[in-house]
Amino acid sequence: MATPWRHTQPRTSTGRHIAAAAPEHVPAIARLVNEHARRGDLLPRSAQSIADSLADWLVGLRDGQVVACGSLFHYNGTLAEVRSLAVADVVKGQGWGSDIVHGLLDLAVQRSVPTVFTLTRAVAFFARLGFEVSDREQFPLKVWKDCQLCPLQDNCDETAMVLRWSPASQSWGRPH
Repeated sequence: MATPWRHTQPRTSTGRHIAAAAPEHVPAIARLVNEHARRGDLLPRSAQSIADSLADWLVGLRDGQVVACGSLFHYNGTLAEVRSLAVADVVKGQGWGSDIVHGLLDLAVQRSVPTVFTLTRAVAFFARLGFEVSDREQFPLKVWKDCQLCPLQDNCDETAMVLRWSPASQSWGRPH
C-alpha cells in the first residue's frame, strides 16, 4: 500500500525545481503536452488554453528548462482533476512526474479541494502515489467536458483513479 502524501513545501534540489507556471513557460508547456498528445498519451492543449489556466499549472524545471508539467483542473469546490501530466523523455524515471503530482496535490489542499481524480493509462504510477481505481461514472463532469472530444471516446482505455484529502490526518488517503 502506498504511503499517504502529506502536505509539504515545494521541493527543490540542485538544478531541479517544481514551480508555478509563468507566462514564459507557456510555449514549452504546449510543446511538451502536444508532443505527448501526438503519441496518443494526452489530449492536446493550445497555448491559449494553457495561458488562460496558467494558475492551475506546475512545471518541473531542470537548469531553467521545462522538463515536466501538469495541471489541476477544477470542476467545482470539492473536485479537481490531475491532467496533462507530461515528462520529457530525457528525464523519465527520475521522479519528475511524482513531484509534479505531489505539487498538484499540495495545490488542491491550498484551494480546499478534498477530492482529486485522474483518467490514466499509468495505473501503477498513480497507485504508487496513493490513488485508487474508481468508476468513471463518478465523474460525469469530466465525461461531459473532455471525453466527448476524445477520438477514443467509444473505446476508452483509460482508468479513473481517485484520492481524497483527510483533514484529520493532514494527508491524502484512500477513498472511503
